[in-house]
Amino acid sequence: MTVVRLPDRLAARLPGRLADRLGESGRQVVPMVRLHGVIAPTTVPGPRSVINSVTTEKVLERAFARENLAAVALLINSPGGSPTQSALVADRIRGLADEHEVPVLAFCEDVAASGGYWLACAADEIYAHPTSIVGSIGVVSQSFGLEGLLQRIGVERRLYTAGQAKARLDPFLPEKPEDVQWLRGLQDQLHAMFREWVVARRGDRLAPAAEQGTELFDGEVWTGARARELGLVDGLGTPRAVLAERFPDAELVTVEGRKPLLAKIGLAAAGRSSADVVMAVAQAAEIRATWARYGL
Repeated sequence: MTVVRLPDRLAARLPGRLADRLGESGRQVVPMVRLHGVIAPTTVPGPRSVINSVTTEKVLERAFARENLAAVALLINSPGGSPTQSALVADRIRGLADEHEVPVLAFCEDVAASGGYWLACAADEIYAHPTSIVGSIGVVSQSFGLEGLLQRIGVERRLYTAGQAKARLDPFLPEKPEDVQWLRGLQDQLHAMFREWVVARRGDRLAPAAEQGTELFDGEVWTGARARELGLVDGLGTPRAVLAERFPDAELVTVEGRKPLLAKIGLAAAGRSSADVVMAVAQAAEIRATWARYGL
């Protein structure tokens, strides 16, 4: 019987079980899943990807469905974003890892900050490059104060609400101290959840941080080298070097998600209304600003 051996990159794009049959070599396999982009509930056109529960579901399932699994590797490059989407994706990773009883290793690339670090903590072990940017265990909200803009351009805005809290922090209304206080209370709750998640996942590995006199949960970021000293990551190195050492007999296979054809050729905005296009442009600008916080 002749066995057809497909290139790893092609096999990784086939449906899970079919890829296993055609790409089977009898060796253990370590699928490498790339989680690259801002974490957001919606996808916008542009060169940068977005991470959320929808965009990662199939690729994670395909990675964990491979036969002869030695481990699953997560290649993370994210400045963060939505707390809810971060938690949903991390929870799915843990669920699949427990279901298949396989270890998960996370590798921080340029940046694993805020929600990006939340994702990294879904792994059993975290590695970073010495130059990676790691941390930002905190919560941030951003908006604009545009209350004088409409008057200057001669536009009258009419807003009607039932319930005095419905228009909190509206950018076209003057900021109210009580609304800011409410927002900070909400941020404190989310920050506490983030901290509890990191402590639950990292445990005693965070203990050296107290000896360093550094507050890990104040939103600061560090290089991968410093993060290793603080116990935020377990080791330093590149994915292939670490995986080759840990699993010398295993085959490393890249498992990639699929992009819609229109998104690939830059026509994702085709057929949208002008309002949708404006919203997409604004979302793209916000995503770009999130990366820019870390010089990327």
